[in-house]
Amino acid sequence: MFDIQEELKKLPGKPGVYLMHGEKDEIIYVGKAISLKNRVRQYFQSSRNKGVKIEQMVTHITRFEYIVTDSELEALVLECNLIKEHRPKYNTMLMDDKSYPFIKVTVDEPYPRVLMARKMVKDKAKYFGPYTSAGAVKDTIDLIHKLYHIRTCSRRLPRDIGKERPCLNYHIHQCEAPCQGYVSEEAYRESVREVLSFLGGNYDGILKSLEEKMQAASEALEFEKAIEYRELLSSVQKIAQKQKITDTAGEDRDILAVATEEEDAVVQVFFIRGGRLIGRDHFYLKIAKGDLPGEILSSFIKQFYAGTPYIPSELMLPEKVEDQEVLEAWLSERRGHKVHFRIPQKGSKEKLVELAAKNAALVLSTDKERLKREEGRTIGAVKELEKLLGLSGLVRMEAFDISNTSGFASVGSMVVYEKGKPKRNDYRKFKIKSVQGPDDYASMNEVLTRRFEHGLREREEGKEKDGFTAFPDLILMDGGKGQVNIALSVLERLRLPIPVCGMVKDDNHRTRGLYFQNQEIPIRRDSEAFKLITRIQDEAHRFAITFHRNLRSQVQVHSILDDIPGVGPARRKDLMRHFENLDQIRSATVEELKKLSSMNEKSARDVYNFFH
Repeated sequence: MFDIQEELKKLPGKPGVYLMHGEKDEIIYVGKAISLKNRVRQYFQSSRNKGVKIEQMVTHITRFEYIVTDSELEALVLECNLIKEHRPKYNTMLMDDKSYPFIKVTVDEPYPRVLMARKMVKDKAKYFGPYTSAGAVKDTIDLIHKLYHIRTCSRRLPRDIGKERPCLNYHIHQCEAPCQGYVSEEAYRESVREVLSFLGGNYDGILKSLEEKMQAASEALEFEKAIEYRELLSSVQKIAQKQKITDTAGEDRDILAVATEEEDAVVQVFFIRGGRLIGRDHFYLKIAKGDLPGEILSSFIKQFYAGTPYIPSELMLPEKVEDQEVLEAWLSERRGHKVHFRIPQKGSKEKLVELAAKNAALVLSTDKERLKREEGRTIGAVKELEKLLGLSGLVRMEAFDISNTSGFASVGSMVVYEKGKPKRNDYRKFKIKSVQGPDDYASMNEVLTRRFEHGLREREEGKEKDGFTAFPDLILMDGGKGQVNIALSVLERLRLPIPVCGMVKDDNHRTRGLYFQNQEIPIRRDSEAFKLITRIQDEAHRFAITFHRNLRSQVQVHSILDDIPGVGPARRKDLMRHFENLDQIRSATVEELKKLSSMNEKSARDVYNFFH
């Protein structure tokens, strides 16, 4: 039995992180402290004015644990990581999980390319952004290719010069074909310098050039060319108008402001890069009544900048935030240069902060009803499902489906929903390897076995390579008792205590109920839980069908042997000549495989390992 008062006496007067546990031993709050002894004791002192949220939380605490760190900064980093991992109920939580694209110029290559990048990594390339719109990034890159004729291919130049014919972009005059040596490295580099200037916001040169070319084409009666230049000119002008100058200092800064209403908050962020406003975005947070703006912004900064790949040199805020000095030190360490927090009192910078605050308030007021409806469709639907099944803590759900045509090219799909929303980055496809013919049960057994064995292997290795380490709180099967039993047998064999629910269909192939723990549970067709289940079921089916169609539409119908590393056309023919069918190849030993004239030790082991 955990004796809170006795454990309070043992707390050290050192910096660290503390974790509060609830009735089900779940983590309900994570905090950091300069002195664990002083900070944790405050929660259990009746004389202190703790606020409604903390008072309510304390009534649910059954035990606490703590981790001692060497400094408050180290405690802050650990607190950020633990909040992100456990998403505790009583921490102010950022609801959005957004990532922003960059424009990447591979200046380290002899013939650089212009690409969209989802992450900013430490390499020799130049990055511009982050931008709030992936569509705008793609449009800008398309415009750059039209203006400066930068290559789009991934050929290794100059090594591959002349090895292949030039691509379509050369023939439509959007590339100078450096792959053929038609443009010198120096001339190509000059175009890249112009691209860098353009991305840095210098549009005057290209606007003047396009204006002159348009006039010259018009005077020469080359009207098609004149129209082409006019359209390019219009595109550049649109981008120039979007990137309005907001200050002359040319700084990189984010401007933050918050609006609150009861248990909802919106933080508005303006992104300024090189003195230009390149975009803005808003973020929803779940808060407690009485949370102060400085506390909310502090929580937002910890969660948002722990995940964003780019940190500006300055954050502009409406007021001082909680833990401001240690947050500045943490962000400076992550950036590698000093990061300052500014609270402007007058002038244009104060007006920008006010504008951000007005935008946050506007988003909160206009989106309040939409947010409630969205929460009903997602989190509300999950809560309904929890109640139906008698479960709690449902966050991640995975659904599986099999698709084939008379057993040909059987595939499996895995779709993932978190908090009632699809998490498409975690979707996975499976080509069925061990099953011949239309056997959905055997195919599902293979898919589930591969999915969870892969996850267990990644967990043992302590690193996530393919995104299988996160296990679901519930597995949804596109079928009734038979499919559920297949899943349960796999989980039992792997000793994984994950609940499995089947989606039972009627004679018209529509979901009529749920099969859970050996009984069919009816579900109202007008309920949000039913609608969520239907969406998940349709998504799993769509994902499997799309994958299957892509396989079928390939020019060459190929066997599973094509997927074995090191097995080309000659070895494939040799295998099919020597063995009567795929089952014989699957059951062959390494020694038997080595007897083939085309096989050596390595290729024989590759074939054997592929099937085993």
